[in-house]
Amino acid sequence: MTTVAATPPSLPPLVDPVESLSRTELERYSRHLSLPGFGLEGQRRLRAASVLVIGAGGLGAPVLNYLAAAGVGSITIIDDDVVEASNLQRQIIHRNADVGRPKVSSAADAVHRLDPNFEVRTIAERLSPENVLGLFAEHDVVVDGADNFATRYLSNDAAELTGTPLVWGTIFRFAGQVSTFVPGHGPMLRDLFPDIPEPDSVPNCAEGGVLGVLCGTVGSAMATEAIKLICGIGAPFIGRLLRYEALTGEYSTLRFSLDPDRPPVTDLTEVAAACAVDLDGGGVAEPAADEIDVAEFLSVEDDVFVVDVREDWERELAAIPGSMHLPLGALRDGGWQALESLVGASGRSETPVDIVIHCKSGARSAEAVHFLSGSVPAGVRLRSLAGGIEAWEAAARASADQRDQRPADSRTWVPVRSGAGPVGQS
Repeated sequence: MTTVAATPPSLPPLVDPVESLSRTELERYSRHLSLPGFGLEGQRRLRAASVLVIGAGGLGAPVLNYLAAAGVGSITIIDDDVVEASNLQRQIIHRNADVGRPKVSSAADAVHRLDPNFEVRTIAERLSPENVLGLFAEHDVVVDGADNFATRYLSNDAAELTGTPLVWGTIFRFAGQVSTFVPGHGPMLRDLFPDIPEPDSVPNCAEGGVLGVLCGTVGSAMATEAIKLICGIGAPFIGRLLRYEALTGEYSTLRFSLDPDRPPVTDLTEVAAACAVDLDGGGVAEPAADEIDVAEFLSVEDDVFVVDVREDWERELAAIPGSMHLPLGALRDGGWQALESLVGASGRSETPVDIVIHCKSGARSAEAVHFLSGSVPAGVRLRSLAGGIEAWEAAARASADQRDQRPADSRTWVPVRSGAGPVGQS
């Protein structure tokens, strides 16, 4: 990456305008029509444009709302997820009644509440190496609201291969970033961040948290970038990374340029491998030496000492029976001594020889195992539960489904161990 100080580039409009607007459209978009430098022609260009929005989640929600309200001609929404209650804190396009529905269906309904005649296409799939090139080629601009590294790099590489402009944004906790990548007119994501990070190198929103209103700030900036590209107005964030820190209210801009030593993207081979790992959650590979998969864990559950490093409120949603609680922050502060104290509080006289640490999905527990690895006494095995309590719950549901499918006279009642917490979606 090379930082530069240069005048932000402006680009010609992406699309030719439609011939005319109806009387209803003139009234609906009248506040745009009176904008200097935008006016009737800008609105006619919006009505001619097609936009692909990746993700109908935290960033996709404001992007979809504002692009639909602005009068973009058509939008395609791609997302393979369903609405969960925990989404409603920030994904404002969904309602409580939508929990359990595909996000694309809920999002399409929300868009149609804004404009019943709006043209929206839904794809209830994950963006993949198999579908990405065709989708990018079909649209004038792509807005990437994905929540994982693999999809972000897949979008970048597809944009570079098809020449499709890409608006990119990320959020984490209290901070957000936005940039725009237009092949042939400036640097791309790989000029800024050359390598695809490991899937668990940064906690996701579920693990690390995110301020809900931050999605509105960043998503609105992304929608603005798309409109600027379509209409050819202003200076898009090409070669610039907009950074926003919500706690301080400060915006800053990092300027960057093409890396002359970066090889061009010629195919999707590298990113396809990253997508496969992200999709499988590492499930196709053998667990690492310091991990235990859920199948093995269930087979030895009664013989290991289980430590939950999540927060108090997370244990109220779900807990593995018999597990002991030591939040990750307390474990960081106290180190191995904090774990030994927890063992003592459990009533054990000696340190167990097999300790399994778990969190929600495996990221925090892996971190705990990593920073404790240098202080583990000889003879003690310390491992992270791969997939966390989510994997444990999924296995429990699968087991229950199998029992339900057996003939009634073949089912066996199994008592639940004392100390079990409530089981639910964390």
